Amino acid sequence: MSGSKEIVGQIKSIKNTRKVTSALEMVSASKIRKAQDRMQESRPYARMIRQVTGHLAHANPDYKHPFMQERDEVKHVGYVIISSDRGLCGGLNNNLFRKLLARFREHQEAGQDVSLVLIGRKAQQFFKRIRIEIAATVEDLGEQPQLEQLIGAIKIMLDGYRDGSLDRIHLCYNHFINTMTQRVRIDNLLPLPPATDEPMLQYWDYIYEPDAESLLDDLLVRYIESLVYNATLENLASEHAARMVAMKNASDNANNLIDELNLAYNKARQAAITQEISEIVSGAGAV
Repeated sequence: MSGSKEIVGQIKSIKNTRKVTSALEMVSASKIRKAQDRMQESRPYARMIRQVTGHLAHANPDYKHPFMQERDEVKHVGYVIISSDRGLCGGLNNNLFRKLLARFREHQEAGQDVSLVLIGRKAQQFFKRIRIEIAATVEDLGEQPQLEQLIGAIKIMLDGYRDGSLDRIHLCYNHFINTMTQRVRIDNLLPLPPATDEPMLQYWDYIYEPDAESLLDDLLVRYIESLVYNATLENLASEHAARMVAMKNASDNANNLIDELNLAYNKARQAAITQEISEIVSGAGAV
């Protein structure tokens, strides 16, 4: 058993660690509400533009936008991967990365190439060690991500789909369910899936100015940007929730470890006192 001095040093070290984890827990708890509010504020816009996109897709059958056309053969797949810039959030990022690695192996077995757009420093640190094409990276979005920070990376993927170098694009992030639950989401970004939110009888036609092609092109680009931006906010809320839970668990584990070390210290101290008393008694008996 370690000596009393060593145990005291361990207790002091764990208490210092507990101070850090408790502080991180409180910081994440204060930030998660703001992240949830920003996430909720972005959802109505995404929902309405999804409805308008669905109307236009059905209202003008004479023109079919390239973003809505399914490719006959899939040779090159793109992924927009959203992760956190910082760690200490449990298995949030690793769960997403492990699921993606399994999908990448499936693409490799099917003879399909993969290109990545990485949003978040943790995704960059993970995937740069893997021999896979990285088309663009974005980091340091902060607590209030702005759409302007994402437009460049999104445009690279959209241009690749337009010119035929990409046949399918997926959006990958952590979907915020509640404070205790975040789930990995891998959505089909392109080609856009058909809208099924409303009955067909509610679709109507439009008058297009200047023309349907240019209008749909601008609208669908804006729609895809809103999907990626909303996913970024979802991932940010998930990050704070996961970090808060992870730091709480770390603080609880530190408390348990401190209790165990205090018990071990008391036993070691009691043994040392007993030994000293025995030595004194033995010395007195010898005299």
